[in-house]
Amino acid sequence: MKTVQLSPHIWRLGSWMVLPMNVWLVRSGDGLILIDGGIPTMAKGILRTMEQLKLPLKAILLTHGHSDHVGSVNEIVKQTSAPVYLYKDEIPYAEGELPYPGRKKAQKMLDKGLASPLPEDSEGHLQPWDSLIPIWTPGHSPGHVAYYHKEDGVLIGGDLFTTRKGRLARPIPMFTSDMKTAVRSGAVIKDLQPKLLSICHGSDISHPHLQWEGYWARWS
Repeated sequence: MKTVQLSPHIWRLGSWMVLPMNVWLVRSGDGLILIDGGIPTMAKGILRTMEQLKLPLKAILLTHGHSDHVGSVNEIVKQTSAPVYLYKDEIPYAEGELPYPGRKKAQKMLDKGLASPLPEDSEGHLQPWDSLIPIWTPGHSPGHVAYYHKEDGVLIGGDLFTTRKGRLARPIPMFTSDMKTAVRSGAVIKDLQPKLLSICHGSDISHPHLQWEGYWARWS
């Protein structure tokens, strides 16, 4: 597993299995937040990196419930007892109660009750998690969430995009529930104008909003 520090508070941990597979550790106060869990074989590398950083794991925040984003979660929870959070609309799909849109059968990705809903205010708006701002970005899955670190200017996009030769590309079609909605959700880069976009299956993109118009023209 390769670890790259993206910004003062964020590390990207990457592996390779046909495609790049990235997860992120975010320093928050006196601890760490893990965003996504990758595949099961990534657990050892994630735990080793946390040991090297010498900070405890405070929480696991998931962008969504697909298997390549939650694979190491059980092992990491076993080792750290960290709580797990997922957008409320995603939980019944991840727990296997409902099949993801476009899938014939439900598939259990997380043990029932392991993930709690991301905190919301009385009007249903997602609440900041320490230094991270969760943003509902549906389409790839019903409850997909991106996380924006405002201080560092980094948007952690999960499967909101892929990349091709340094250019933004749409998420992988065969695993995307609603491509039109997913592409529209990508407008978050236009609104936030982050310094850096980091995604699961692709390379980091500096100032991704500069590519928005071309992305929209190609994929909308």
